[in-house]
Amino acid sequence: MTLLSDRLLAWYQQNGRRLPWRGLREPYAIWVSEIMLQQTQVNTVIPYFERWMRRFPNVVTLARASERDVLAAWEGLGYYGRARNMHKAAMIVHEAYGGMLPGEVKSLRGLPGIGRYTAAAIASIGFGRDAAALDGNMRRVLARVFNIIEFADSPAGEKELWDLATAHLPAGRGGDYNQALMDLGATVCLPRRPLCSVCPLSDLCEARALGVQAERPLLKPRPPIPTRVHAAAVMVRGGAVLLARRPSSGLLGGLWEFPNARVGADPALELPPALEAAYRLKVRTGPALGTFRHAYTHFKVIVHVFSCQAESAPENLTWAAVASLADYPMGKLDRQIAAWTASKHPSLVAP
Repeated sequence: MTLLSDRLLAWYQQNGRRLPWRGLREPYAIWVSEIMLQQTQVNTVIPYFERWMRRFPNVVTLARASERDVLAAWEGLGYYGRARNMHKAAMIVHEAYGGMLPGEVKSLRGLPGIGRYTAAAIASIGFGRDAAALDGNMRRVLARVFNIIEFADSPAGEKELWDLATAHLPAGRGGDYNQALMDLGATVCLPRRPLCSVCPLSDLCEARALGVQAERPLLKPRPPIPTRVHAAAVMVRGGAVLLARRPSSGLLGGLWEFPNARVGADPALELPPALEAAYRLKVRTGPALGTFRHAYTHFKVIVHVFSCQAESAPENLTWAAVASLADYPMGKLDRQIAAWTASKHPSLVAP
C-alpha cells in the first residue's frame, strides 16, 4: 500500500458511510446502486434503490419485466436512458450469462449502460477485483491531492487521474479503496469549502499546501444553457386524456407525455400546426391552463399548456383514463401536468 491508500483505508474503516448496498457484496445490488447514483444524490437514490430491489430483486426478475414497469419504477430519478439500458443489459445477462453478472471489467463494459467507471466499481466492490474507479468525487480528491493542472474533464486530465487512481490501488482491497475515495469526496473533500482540517490526506495534499484546493479540479468552461419553449395540449374526453408515448430511444425514451411541440413567440397560434406535423393530430386550441418549467442537464424547458379539443386522434395516440394516469410513467413536467389535470377534474379520479 502507498501512504495515500493506507490513510484512506484507515479513515474509511471508521468513517465510511452506511448505505443500503454497502456490505452486501451482491454484484446485482452494486450494479443497481451505481447506475442510480450516476448524476443523482445519495439521499435521493436510497428510497428508489430499496423499492427497486423489492420489485426487481435479481437480474432474472428485471429481465422478464416490461419496459413500462421498469420505467414506472424509475420515474422521478431522471436520465431514463439508465433504466432502459439496465433493462437491456439484464436481458443480455439472463440469456448470455445465466442470470449472473460477469465479474471481469471487459465483460461488464460490453453491457449497455456500463462504462469504465461503473464496470470498475462493480468488479471491485461486487467481485473483489483490483480495478481502480474514477467518479466525480474521486476525481476531485485526486486532483487536489496531486494538484492536477490539466482540465479534469479533458482526455489528458482524465488519463492522468485514472493513472493516479490505479497507481495507489492496494492489492486485494480494490473495493474498499474505491469506496473510501468516493466517501472522502462526498463527505470531506467537498466541492465548496472542503473540510481540510479533518481530512486524513491534508498533509499530503499539494493543492492545500498551495492554498488552491478550492480551485481544483480545473474544468473546461461550459457554454450558456439554452431555453426551449414548447406548447402542450390537454384534451379530456369521457374521463380520459390523450397521451403520446415517446420513442424508446433518446430523451425520456419510452415515457408518456401530453402531445406537445416546440413553438416560438405565439404558442397558442403555433400549437395546432405543430401538433399536426408531429403527431398527425388535429386540434382546436382553447384556454391557457398554465406554464410549467424544468431544467435538464444541457437545456431548460418552458411549456405553455392549453386546453384543446381533438378533431382527430390518430392510432399512435392513446386515450388514458384520468383515474389511471399514475400507471403511465412520465417525466417530471408531464407528471405535473397530469396532477394538475386530475386536480381540476376530481370527479374523474374519485373511487
